[in-house]
Amino acid sequence: MPEKKYDSGKVQIMNIEINEIKDKLHEINWDFTSSSATKGIHSIHPYPAKFIPEIPRTLLDTLPLPKGTAVLDPFCGSGTTLVEAQSKGYPTVGVDLNPIACLISTVKTNTLPSNFVDLAKECINKAEKNSNEINKEIPNINHWFKEDIQHAISVLVSEIDKVENEITRNGLRLALSSIIVRVSNQESDTRYAAIEKNVTKENVFSYFLVACQKLSQYLGRNLFKDKLSAQIINKSILEVTPSDIKRPIGMVITSPPYPNAYEYWLYHKYRMWWLGYNPNEVKTSEIGARAHYFKKNHQTIDDFILQMDIVMELLTKVVVSSGYICFVVGRSIIHGKHYDNSKIIEELALKHNLSIVAMIDRNIAKHRKSFNLSHAKIKKETLLVLQKI
Repeated sequence: MPEKKYDSGKVQIMNIEINEIKDKLHEINWDFTSSSATKGIHSIHPYPAKFIPEIPRTLLDTLPLPKGTAVLDPFCGSGTTLVEAQSKGYPTVGVDLNPIACLISTVKTNTLPSNFVDLAKECINKAEKNSNEINKEIPNINHWFKEDIQHAISVLVSEIDKVENEITRNGLRLALSSIIVRVSNQESDTRYAAIEKNVTKENVFSYFLVACQKLSQYLGRNLFKDKLSAQIINKSILEVTPSDIKRPIGMVITSPPYPNAYEYWLYHKYRMWWLGYNPNEVKTSEIGARAHYFKKNHQTIDDFILQMDIVMELLTKVVVSSGYICFVVGRSIIHGKHYDNSKIIEELALKHNLSIVAMIDRNIAKHRKSFNLSHAKIKKETLLVLQKI
């Protein structure tokens, strides 16, 4: 009898705590209309449908993280969740199929050396004297890049790849990646059309140096006390096993790709080609990519449900008891039919015996842009806070 009374009291205390957390979550205005998603450290590289930092920051401030655990983002993208968790002294784990996403996340969660800009200038000096042949293995390269631009990028890649220090090399690669679209014939990051631009070979080197200076400004010093490096896994989340994740997870904060909404692989296509990755491999395995829904024997919403079921199964295995799993997800339109992805996540959460702490709608800022706007014009998202009991 005494043991039963103790258990009952413990459950009652837990219920009181959860109710208090629910109240706090519902008191917050999750719209964050003046978001800083393109400011400071989060501005160092373009990324589509970028996760706004206020969401993970507020969740980390509101939800108690179990002692000795880490924060996981299984779709880490540009590393927003990782940076926000790291700034609060929490170890982090990020997973993403896209190698550009992993490069951004890796660089943003490390400190660059104090002489990073000097090393960048050395690369530029060597590249300017480099007469290597242009990398012609990139498909349709002459359509998207002028020949002198091609040469400048080729020799920069060649010199950067010779840098021995991995953190420095990654920083230089990211700086170059950040300017690829700007020096190409592509109209903009969100407009996949070729236009005439007044860009020269000299601009490639000058833009690259400015990008390196910007990186050094935000990452050339220890931004966070007791900064912890993140574990970044460049792999499809559908292929990740619990043994891949090296830390116990106390909180998951993520925004999964919506079916038929954004083309992450297309957004970074030529960045991947120039840095030695194959975007077609990313396209094939990318969850939600529009191409999967407009081909013969195309995917359906059932494929997304199956994919999220696999993700949820993994999360329930790596998250500790009392830990939280937070999703931000919007709706999708597939062949004219609307689907509420938050309901899909809710049903899967219940299937995996997770407790629904809160489901809160938020408005998305109108200025957010990406490819396929007719398919991705999402005005609202839902924040789902789940707990493993």
